[in-house]
Amino acid sequence: MWLLLAALLVQTLSWGLGVWHHPEWVGDNPKLDRLAKVFIFIAVAWWLGGSTRNTLLVWSLALLGYLMASFTHGNGLQEWSAGLQGQRVGFGIRNLQHGSMLFGVALLGLVVFTTRFGRVGRHWVPWRLAISLVLICVCLVGIAIGQTRAVWLALILALLAAGVLWLGWTLTYSRGNAAHLVRPVVLAVGGLLVVFIALAAAFQGTLTERLSHESSVVAEVAQGEFDSVPYTSIGIRIHSWRAALEWIAERPLVGWGSEGRGLVMDHTPWLPADVKERFGHLHNYLLEVWVAYGLLGVLVIAALAAWIGRGTWLAWRGGVMPNDVALFGAAFFVYWMVVNQFESYNSFGTGVYVHNLVVGGLVTHIWRWRRETGQRVFPSLARKVTP
Repeated sequence: MWLLLAALLVQTLSWGLGVWHHPEWVGDNPKLDRLAKVFIFIAVAWWLGGSTRNTLLVWSLALLGYLMASFTHGNGLQEWSAGLQGQRVGFGIRNLQHGSMLFGVALLGLVVFTTRFGRVGRHWVPWRLAISLVLICVCLVGIAIGQTRAVWLALILALLAAGVLWLGWTLTYSRGNAAHLVRPVVLAVGGLLVVFIALAAAFQGTLTERLSHESSVVAEVAQGEFDSVPYTSIGIRIHSWRAALEWIAERPLVGWGSEGRGLVMDHTPWLPADVKERFGHLHNYLLEVWVAYGLLGVLVIAALAAWIGRGTWLAWRGGVMPNDVALFGAAFFVYWMVVNQFESYNSFGTGVYVHNLVVGGLVTHIWRWRRETGQRVFPSLARKVTP
């Protein structure tokens, strides 16, 4: 709640100073929803009531709802058919990237929670495992035909992070007896390799084309030749980020107000007219917050991430948050950090929906830990602000 108040104050301050400095570019109100909407998880966490069962139920309904929507929204089955033939599809969700992003979150959840769903006690239930594997395959195909490279990169990093954390936890709590880990690790790695090899073989042409399509652009960026970067998919991002940095340098602390990202795209003189007409955002959430609300806005978002991260750790260590919920939270954090550097998902309804649903499930466990232990996430800071 303190961070929500800080977000409201930062937005009001940025707007007020904008009215004084550049009134022609500032709206008639500060549009406090721009940062406040990422705090909707407060209501979600309260509604879940600290229950793991409620959290998993809501997450499962969200997963099934999205999978069903992918077959009915947009062009439905025709879109799946077009994707299987090599066409890039977005399932009728805002643009081509957002559908792929949602499939990525779904895949992370399925991978992490398959053990919970597929077993009853210590025994695997074949039909449950089969359902989970089918859903994983559907998500993998959806991610492949979505052809969003940032999602591919984010998934690789998130799954690697989850694997390292799981292996580290297992080795730590195996009390030196690691022999029993060999079989599950081999089966898990082998199964993933088989799935990825099959997927790569089925979509070899699509994957190769997407990964190599702008290799020359990446090479120019690596060499620092930014002026010669063409306005391709990656090139537009590079140029808009450069423009954003120029605007940030002028007002680094408080930013340009809620319309900052639009100002960058509309009033940067060296951006081509067709780019200005097609795009009104920066494809990078961090830069959008910084342009709009300066370093103060970035610090609010960073503090929120730190509070959630430390709270998740404490709730897990205190036995309130289950292992798989904490693991999913960590994997989601890596995934979300990466994808939001290439598309401003948290600035759109789809990203706000995912953010608040996942974070709400984590925070409800943090609140439960606080209630049961009487402790705070940052106790020293709490003592300073409490009379």
